Amino acid sequence: MKLQDRVALVTGGASGIGRAAALALAEAGARVIVSDVSVPGGEETARLIAERGGQARFAYADVAEPDQVQSLIEVTLETYDRLDCAVNNAGIGGDLLPTDQRDKTMWDRVLAVNLTGVWLCMKYEIPPMLEQGRGAIVNVASAAGLIGFRYASAYAASKHGVVGLTRSAALEYARKGIRINAVCPGFTETPMVAGMGETDPRMLESTVQAIPMRRLGRPDEVAQAIVWLCSEDSSFVTGHALSVDGGTVVA
Repeated sequence: MKLQDRVALVTGGASGIGRAAALALAEAGARVIVSDVSVPGGEETARLIAERGGQARFAYADVAEPDQVQSLIEVTLETYDRLDCAVNNAGIGGDLLPTDQRDKTMWDRVLAVNLTGVWLCMKYEIPPMLEQGRGAIVNVASAAGLIGFRYASAYAASKHGVVGLTRSAALEYARKGIRINAVCPGFTETPMVAGMGETDPRMLESTVQAIPMRRLGRPDEVAQAIVWLCSEDSSFVTGHALSVDGGTVVA
């Protein structure tokens, strides 16, 4: 197995892409720490891994809170004594509104979780990886981190920030054994996208029609890209923003 005896951390692991990534990493041999603010969903992900013969533990953390992120890494090291792969996936969508109608409170929360949260995770994930002399980090950005999306200015700004953060950090640690990449999913069958469909079904329908492959992505398709970026199969890849989007960003 590609990640046999490795330790992986997945934030936002209670559902969607995070859950799929945690399951795929465990299937590849990794021992997994599943983190989320949703306790029932996170515990369910850990249970699903255990049912399939893997090892997993749930740990609560709000990635926008520095003390909680630091504690999360401490729990990871106390549980498995190392950290080889980190998937910084936790994120929120925010309201779908024109830019001039956007509320600052929601703007601040989207940026705090989606961008500052990724930075905080890396801040505490990188030191143990430096001690080990190796590690792989995958930040979950979005197709909205590569192109613009109407009515999602806060989300798009945060995900563009994740791509820039990823590229900058990758350069800093390229000679220190740590590879840092981003995966940029297009519209995928997740609770976040389902919520958008409930808010505005016509927007979701038009969005699917704009995808060259004419369908939503599946969480497991993104998860396999994450496993690849965590594994030695991508050993010469760092600073890359990998689109998994059915052709959206090139349409």
